[in-house]
Amino acid sequence: MTTQPYDKQVASDIIAGFNARPEMLVQVLVAFVERFGWITDAAIRQLAAELNLSRADVHGVVSYYHDFRTSPPGKHVVKICEAEACQSMGSRELSKHAQKSLGVAMHESNDDVTLEPVYCLGNCACSPAIMVDGKTFGRVSTNRFDEIVASMDETR
Repeated sequence: MTTQPYDKQVASDIIAGFNARPEMLVQVLVAFVERFGWITDAAIRQLAAELNLSRADVHGVVSYYHDFRTSPPGKHVVKICEAEACQSMGSRELSKHAQKSLGVAMHESNDDVTLEPVYCLGNCACSPAIMVDGKTFGRVSTNRFDEIVASMDETR
């Protein structure tokens, strides 16, 4: 995941790109995560001020959606689908394997990787599914998971 450090002017430009409309908060947050990788406390304060919202309103939206992380992600983001279709095809075992092989628990990061559960990648026919750095993979066994993870740096 290539991001840049939080920059107040860049953030203001992003907000202005959405005409500083409070109803565009989710879209602004998506743009922030794409640019900065995560939502800092400074970003929450700036969003509240520039969108004329309370910090509680912004924080509530940030904490509600799983893609709006409040700590820096690892170099790669690995998401494992834990919705019913994927569970029925082995995603729970895959999640346990991923946590052990990556050395991080769900919702945690190290410098190299962030591991996150998701609740549908829209790939139910090819369960279990994972997403690595925005690319979706289906029919992922533990062996295939290991192969995908081993090639993370090559696929970027």
